[in-house]
Amino acid sequence: MRRATTALVTLAAFALAGCDQLGIESASAVAAKREAESRAIGAGCRHSARSVEQCYSQNKRAEKAAVFAGWKEMNEYMAENKIEAVPAEAATELAAAAAETEGDDKTATTKKP
Repeated sequence: MRRATTALVTLAAFALAGCDQLGIESASAVAAKREAESRAIGAGCRHSARSVEQCYSQNKRAEKAAVFAGWKEMNEYMAENKIEAVPAEAATELAAAAAETEGDDKTATTKKP
């Protein structure tokens, strides 16, 4: 009886230890990952010369406090190392315009009589 109980406890311990290998994340791990992503978003916004408000509006699902913290850290880093901001290239705007034009072409082809 004692041997069966020991075996069961040992088996349960191994099963619980394997949860990480199954891809099950704890709530604290998910929260840490989300905060890290939000900080990275804020840092990226600062490096690309976007204001915090623009960053918030473009990334509604990110945590605002972490976005601001990342933006502020990057601002301090850039000032300390005399790094200039790198604004988003016009290629991004051109790609958006091309996608809009492509969408117009698709609607024009579907309206044929």
